[in-house]
Amino acid sequence: MQKTQNLSIVIFGASGDLTYKKLIPALYALFQQQMLPLQFRVLGVGRSPFSDEDFRLKMLEGIRQYSEKYHLDEVIILSFLENLRYLTMDPEDEKDFEKLKSTLDNYDREINTNGNCLFYLSMPPNKFGVVANNLGKVGLNNEIQGFKRLIVEKPFGYDFESGLELNRKLHQAFDESQIYRIDHYLGKETVQNILVMRFSNGIFEPLWNRNFIHHVEITSSESIGVEKRGGYYDGSGALRDMLQNHLLQVLGLVAMEPPSSMDSDAIRNETLKVLQSLQPIQEENVDKQVIRGQYVASHIKGELARGYREEPQVDPDSRTETYVAVKLFIDNWRWGGVPFYIRTGKRLPTRVTEIVVHFKPTPHGLFWDKGEERNQNQLIIRIQPDEGILMKFGLKMPGAGYKVKTVNMDFHYSDLLDTHLPSAYERLIYDAMLGDSTLYARADAVEAAWRFVAPIQKAWKENHDIKIYGYPAGTWGPENADELIEDKEITWRYPCKNLADDGNYCEL
Repeated sequence: MQKTQNLSIVIFGASGDLTYKKLIPALYALFQQQMLPLQFRVLGVGRSPFSDEDFRLKMLEGIRQYSEKYHLDEVIILSFLENLRYLTMDPEDEKDFEKLKSTLDNYDREINTNGNCLFYLSMPPNKFGVVANNLGKVGLNNEIQGFKRLIVEKPFGYDFESGLELNRKLHQAFDESQIYRIDHYLGKETVQNILVMRFSNGIFEPLWNRNFIHHVEITSSESIGVEKRGGYYDGSGALRDMLQNHLLQVLGLVAMEPPSSMDSDAIRNETLKVLQSLQPIQEENVDKQVIRGQYVASHIKGELARGYREEPQVDPDSRTETYVAVKLFIDNWRWGGVPFYIRTGKRLPTRVTEIVVHFKPTPHGLFWDKGEERNQNQLIIRIQPDEGILMKFGLKMPGAGYKVKTVNMDFHYSDLLDTHLPSAYERLIYDAMLGDSTLYARADAVEAAWRFVAPIQKAWKENHDIKIYGYPAGTWGPENADELIEDKEITWRYPCKNLADDGNYCEL
């Protein structure tokens, strides 16, 4: 375990839910595991007029409510809270940044931070450029003494042009090496295990190509609707909110070439090549390769679930998609001709994120009668929940003849009884303190992802003949999504809460 240097952690937007539910509980977990430096300060910043004690009391509630129960220890919690401070200031007023600089200088003298600062922008993206610029004006971007690192939350823009503009604004004050674009999906243990599974095992990498793989699925589903985020979501949608950033980054890890080393740049160079190799979807083919949907009212377990357009703060005539499924191809030697199917949606049967690698069937069907469905091996990498890995393969059923049955071989992280499965924010914040950007999105990768979705956005905006399909809340999205898969004998995997279960009617 690497040791972090003394530092100050400044959280802009500290009075918000992200700080309360995720960031402070993650920092506490690191403290409880003795992964924070011996001397540190966490400074909450915002317009809300909190005192240090008010801030600590609020964060105490968050730790107790959102931390893992086995981490909770009142003595350790109180020791952690002693390092929390709060500064009331306007993040858009450059005069207030002199006050911030003075505060951080005092911490340097008190606990010898050597000028090391981590700035976390837990605020709307349209404020990122302003805050970065104001930090630069008072010298809180220079690394003459100590490191200065800037963590920004998604979305990284709303389209290709705004993504470029956001990067331009950030780069006016900070070098790309100082910018950490956080994607909590990449902080999940099972996502990171993709690299280990592929590149440390001789049985997988030789098969990881168009010669042996028929197609790949990536699914991210949520059982809830937009809840209280209707106003935000109606201006975003599933394509921007999930596919452009989270799922395309996961695709990059699944499809990348072996890196020359585990250096962060070496890994991110290979994921960038994947995004740059995505076959562009022509505007005239958007309706053939992309299906969008919107959940409508339905009964789920006897209770009425309202439709998207009936949600608070949502336009009654909204055409914002709550579901999107895309068929795409990667134009390179490894993956030429292999379809990748990506889908994400709200109000689906269960909350699950997973990758399914479908291998080609054996070329000669010795054990299958004519007209009978052939067995296709599947490798399922479950990101959440019930994190683990599942392999499906055929075995002979007991008795006469050679009747083949698909069986499971699975590993669950929960089987590791004494192993702590860190939260995504826990891992990513720790990496940022160490200066390890491997699991953070780089500017060129963000721009490549936006470049891929740009024709889809343009077609949806300009061609109102492209349909948005309704799907009943609690189902797996529009039936039309099955049409993306050209092989009529193959359909999507319908995952359940438990990794080893699947099927349309499994217990959720």
